[in-house]
Amino acid sequence: MTRFRIDRTYARLIALLQKNARLSNKELAAHVELAPSSCLERVRRLREAGVFRGYHAEVEPSILGISLQAMVAVRLRDHARQALDAFRTHAGSLPEVHAVFQMAGNVDFLLHVMVRDANHLLDLNSNHLSTRPEVDRIETSIIFDHHRNPVLPNYTGPDA
Repeated sequence: MTRFRIDRTYARLIALLQKNARLSNKELAAHVELAPSSCLERVRRLREAGVFRGYHAEVEPSILGISLQAMVAVRLRDHARQALDAFRTHAGSLPEVHAVFQMAGNVDFLLHVMVRDANHLLDLNSNHLSTRPEVDRIETSIIFDHHRNPVLPNYTGPDA
């Protein structure tokens, strides 16, 4: 993947769109002090370069009946590519799994899961994770609260 050269204006556009992807081109142009046509062209270049993976709506889980989130650390019995791929595919297919992270260290995967309640979490762990033939052990930590920074840090590079 080719690195995209980021100047101060691109950096400001990226930060603004990360905070609020619904800003109009006119609003973006005003914030970065560009003509709307120049701003539109710069955002188009960012999209074409693959800087943005997509745009999304952030959802409040509790309104959808999700009252419990947890991180599930998973250690596999075997580290062969087939076992890693099989578990990653399985975990990623579960609707309760919000994110799958393959890790280095004491655990092989860290899963961010979102469930209705403790019984739902128990069912997920007992019937869908620990029963997998490649799983050696799991350890679950309940998330009480979290904060996600919507802005990617340190992306500006040397010329910003």
